[in-house]
Amino acid sequence: MLIASYLLHIVLWSLFQLLVSSSSAVWERDDIPSWHQYVRAPSSSTVTPKKVLAGYSNGNVTNAGGLVDGSGTTYLSRSENSSEVPTVVVDFGQNVVGLLTIDFVGAKNYTHGQPGIKLIFSETLEFLADKSDFSRSDNGRGDDKITNATDQIAVKSEPYTWTNQWGCEFSRQVCSDGLHGFRYVKIALDALPEDSPHTTSFGEVGISSVKVQFYGFLGTPDTFTGTFECSDKDLTQWWYDGSYTSEMCIDVFRANDTELRDATSPSLVGKLVIHDGAKRDRDPYMGDLAVSALTSYLTHDVEEVARNVMEDLVQHQRSDGWIPPASINNYGLQLFDYPLWWVSCSYEHVMHTGNLSYIESYYPNMTLLLDTYYPQHTSSSSGLLVRQEGYGDYAFIPRDGSAAYYSALYVLSLTRAAALADFLLKPDDASRWRDRAATVSKSFVTELWDPEAEAFFDRKCTGKGCAAHAQDGNSLAIIAGIANDTLSAKALNYLNTSMRHEYGNSFYDAAGNDLVEEASDRVYAFISYFEMSARFASGHTESALDLIRRTYGWMASHDPGITFWEGIGKDGGLYEDGFTSMAHGWSTGIVPLLSTYVLGVSAVKPGFDEWSVKPRTGGLEGGLRVRWQRNGEGSGESYNVWVHAPKGTNGSVSVPWDGKENEGKEVHVDGNKVYDGKGTVEMGAVLEDGWVRVGIQGGEEHVVGWNGTASG
Repeated sequence: MLIASYLLHIVLWSLFQLLVSSSSAVWERDDIPSWHQYVRAPSSSTVTPKKVLAGYSNGNVTNAGGLVDGSGTTYLSRSENSSEVPTVVVDFGQNVVGLLTIDFVGAKNYTHGQPGIKLIFSETLEFLADKSDFSRSDNGRGDDKITNATDQIAVKSEPYTWTNQWGCEFSRQVCSDGLHGFRYVKIALDALPEDSPHTTSFGEVGISSVKVQFYGFLGTPDTFTGTFECSDKDLTQWWYDGSYTSEMCIDVFRANDTELRDATSPSLVGKLVIHDGAKRDRDPYMGDLAVSALTSYLTHDVEEVARNVMEDLVQHQRSDGWIPPASINNYGLQLFDYPLWWVSCSYEHVMHTGNLSYIESYYPNMTLLLDTYYPQHTSSSSGLLVRQEGYGDYAFIPRDGSAAYYSALYVLSLTRAAALADFLLKPDDASRWRDRAATVSKSFVTELWDPEAEAFFDRKCTGKGCAAHAQDGNSLAIIAGIANDTLSAKALNYLNTSMRHEYGNSFYDAAGNDLVEEASDRVYAFISYFEMSARFASGHTESALDLIRRTYGWMASHDPGITFWEGIGKDGGLYEDGFTSMAHGWSTGIVPLLSTYVLGVSAVKPGFDEWSVKPRTGGLEGGLRVRWQRNGEGSGESYNVWVHAPKGTNGSVSVPWDGKENEGKEVHVDGNKVYDGKGTVEMGAVLEDGWVRVGIQGGEEHVVGWNGTASG
């Protein structure tokens, strides 16, 4: 049985045990759920500016506020003897993505030609300059490069509506790059010399309105199939900020507003996909789906946006088994790690959607990848992966050889492929892949563990960068089960001491600067997601939440606010200046982190036919409804979990249990004692790793009470 994305209406009780309900204490109207206040998407596909930035206006501009409040026409005018360029900057209040439209009341000429309007777009004020922070032509080649990072308009004399479609008004003159992702727009009465004689920098232009046709997924309250709310308003808001960031990247693949570098593919055009970023590169990348697909499953019923990408890429598989990472370069961009993300993401897709027919269709492709391509690039002595010459990875790190990241991801993919094989009743494949994962895992620890640093090396080698330790390899080694509890704790401690910044944890320690400039200052929320996951999975909840607060809190509190960045650089700035994407799907990991780890709900079988509830804090209501609450402290502490699962499903509920701390306490299910630590065991209750686990059947609500309390 499928449970839509599949955790409907999540309501989290935070670590501070402060219960927040949908009540009139937050909203005056009782019929509006309180979580609505956190939703970031615009209320309609037409978005208007929120204010005019007074400090950024220059020259002769009349009634600039009319662009926001509709109080009348805004005029920009300039005579031939004026050196000031009439300029007004509008702020849309948050990042948006789409096509700008301008309603002109007309233009008057003082000399010859039509008055020109220059548009400059930026996601941040820091990089709002003389050119857009990024324009599609920045990645253009030949005839595709039609602008020099400003969009130009030759304003007509009569009233009309101009829409920023990609193209030129006069052959190769007066051109615009079309779709942009931005928060701020600078509008200036100015013309480019190369656009003469069609435009002039002088005259008068009247504008009655400026709007954006929003081109992301419009995630209004009625579209959410999973919601989240907790007593910590920051965590709640960042969850919805992550959802909005993802929504900005979900769009129909169109030839005229996606990546220019030979990325347009007939097999993708017209399909709903997750682009890697809103403004760039606007191409669906496989690795990004490791995070962005999870966000889409947990927020909106749009599972096809991930499936469309995975199917398209695997359908372009090479004969040796390699799967391209994206459509860019005609599916020829050479990345070594992204085919493994296809395996891992396919597993997540099946588990969240129950779509077994997907993996049945592409099982031969997975077998070809795992049994042909990667074995050809494996060390004969250790079994560790050795990156193919000429290939890069998610950050194009120059780390040839047996990097920890590649082999840890290999083990994770082999393990997940084995689970998929089990679902399809292919035990020989499952056994072979698990055996190989075990072999690689053993070599991984033997070859890569650094006893001095007490963390895994990035690579075992000699020379430049060989003393480095990386966030990706260490984190994935824990998630993949390579590192035992002792090694995990040591590695996580190293990451938190050697890579810690106020804006997150960097993706390398200081020795990594030999590989990538300022690597020890750079934070990728994408890779940090796996460190956060490793911390939660290892029981280091407090440090996981600390890393969440530093990473997402930093981005949320800096311009443009709300959306999450592709990467953070030195001192918390943008790691690639204005080129940096400030709304990037791979940086939305806070959504699956809070929903999956903090809430504690995970699928055991595809589509949540069998599930596990192991809450640290949290609850959900909907197809699978869970709520938990902890009361009191010490000897008076109690802990209740309410679970209502659909009929025909089954799962387990786990509650924390420490033998010494819980002396004299009991675990009850629906008021019946099932465990007391003194020999009472009912309903198959099992003590494992500090948790008491009991089996639960769907179809009605059950209450699991720790210390015997079980009030509904």
